[in-house]
Amino acid sequence: MNKSPHLFAGLVAALCASALFAAPGAHGPNGEHLDDHAPAAGATLARLPDGSVHVPKLAQRRMGVRTLVATQGEHPLTVLLNARTAIDPNAGGRVQAPLAGQIEPGPHGLPVAGQRVVKGQVLARLRPIGAAIERGNQAARLAELRAERELVAKRVQRLKSLEGVVPAKDIEAAEAALASTIGQERAVARSIGGSESIIAPASGVIASASVLNGQIVEARDVLFDIVDPQRMLVEAWTTDASIARKIARNIGAASLVGEPGAELTLIGGGRSLRDGALPLNFRVKGAALDLAVGQPVTVLARLDTKVKGIALPAAALARNQANETVVWIKSGTQRFIALPVEATALDAGTVIVTKGLSPDNRVVVIGTSLINQIR
Repeated sequence: MNKSPHLFAGLVAALCASALFAAPGAHGPNGEHLDDHAPAAGATLARLPDGSVHVPKLAQRRMGVRTLVATQGEHPLTVLLNARTAIDPNAGGRVQAPLAGQIEPGPHGLPVAGQRVVKGQVLARLRPIGAAIERGNQAARLAELRAERELVAKRVQRLKSLEGVVPAKDIEAAEAALASTIGQERAVARSIGGSESIIAPASGVIASASVLNGQIVEARDVLFDIVDPQRMLVEAWTTDASIARKIARNIGAASLVGEPGAELTLIGGGRSLRDGALPLNFRVKGAALDLAVGQPVTVLARLDTKVKGIALPAAALARNQANETVVWIKSGTQRFIALPVEATALDAGTVIVTKGLSPDNRVVVIGTSLINQIR
């Protein structure tokens, strides 16, 4: 009889200790408790009848499951814009054929795509070509100029031998005529048998090369595109003309989905529609950008409008069997419950849950996809 009070006190202490170490109860968006009447589960991974999953502690450690306490706050609203990368005109360039001709290798051969070049480097040589009649006329003109040069040169020699007898102005006029004839002869000879050097307008990497040795090209044909991989442009489009003004008020708050190291700076928006959309230009910089010219990308731009919600890593979102967006919250030590939510992107790696999730829940942020696959 004397041991019963001590036994009762021991049971009370044990119950208090178990309550102290139990996980906090999960609750839904309206404050309802979700861990009441939880179905019993065994010691293995299992999908319970109510849709929740049972994950033993050992399995959680092997899966690397990590949770985060949901905290509500105000965050800027974001918008996703379809975009495409382009060459920065101040950091790259396009090389076109100045005239019709035949491609010849430069002193270092013909560059190929991916090769780095420097400003002023000779990329190729272009030998001018023309029709048979035109080339015949040029050859005839060259023969006339050569004969005229010889006559003018002899006249200059005769006048110089009579220096002091003939006026100096006659000698100067003859020398000027000789220099003009020589210049014309060189120009015509270059058009027939000379070549034009194709020079790189900027330093960078050859993005595209469309030349082969011996290829015949026409004037204005694109030969090379040069791009600086660390400095490019991103052109986005929006059908809402007010988006440009909202983004401009929050300059610097734009990112590139899938490129966390890219730094976007808004240059400005166009004032004329293109195919029903307004173009927005961003300058993108980064030490290790993995972008190609013309590559479709997605720009995530922040607006100056605030939205109330819970910020979570993008990896916390999953899709259930009904293709709804869900997050998994922890109920107890080994039970997880899926809650349908509505979310919008905040940046390249963060989302804002606006509906379906209440603060103070422990949300799975690492291992979400593994828990979502338990059946």
